[in-house]
Amino acid sequence: PKIKEHTQYTIEDQGREKVLRAESRASASAIVYRNPFNVFDHPRLHWKWKVENVYSKGNARTKEGDDYPLRIYVLFEYDPEKAGTYDKAKYGLARALYGEYPPRSALNYIWTSREDESGIITNPYASNTKMIVLQKGKRNLGRWIVEERDILDDYRRAFGADPPAMATLGIMNDSDNTKEASVSYVGFIEVYK
Repeated sequence: PKIKEHTQYTIEDQGREKVLRAESRASASAIVYRNPFNVFDHPRLHWKWKVENVYSKGNARTKEGDDYPLRIYVLFEYDPEKAGTYDKAKYGLARALYGEYPPRSALNYIWTSREDESGIITNPYASNTKMIVLQKGKRNLGRWIVEERDILDDYRRAFGADPPAMATLGIMNDSDNTKEASVSYVGFIEVYK
């Protein structure tokens, strides 16, 4: 509700395939696939993405620069059965405000704007969100890039523990902090054994 402008998502024909087009103009919003999957049963994540431009003010380490022409989320579900008293109160309040529990933690596979960003970065807005830099800067702009990741390995490297079992996927193109604009695409995204 705090977001004034939402990113526009549309299906577009590119050659013989349909792809998801994400366009932001000083905007932000995500598409979340609401069917959860078990990351221990399906730990491999595979997708194809393309970015047309990056942000001149993008910076993964600051709130002002926390925008990405494209990011792929793995959102790990909060489990009240495994939570302590503090988390039960915190997540209970969030559920009362928003109608559902927020994710317990998240991995973001990001395409950063800057060439000097790499590795695993803690999101400046949420310490329970770790961002893994896969593509950066202008070197692969306008090209389809296929990625494959092991969610369990990435989560263990980022958080130092096993992830919650259930997760969902999300896609986001945002530019609400930098007030810039970008167009990006996702050709496919899948999880498997």
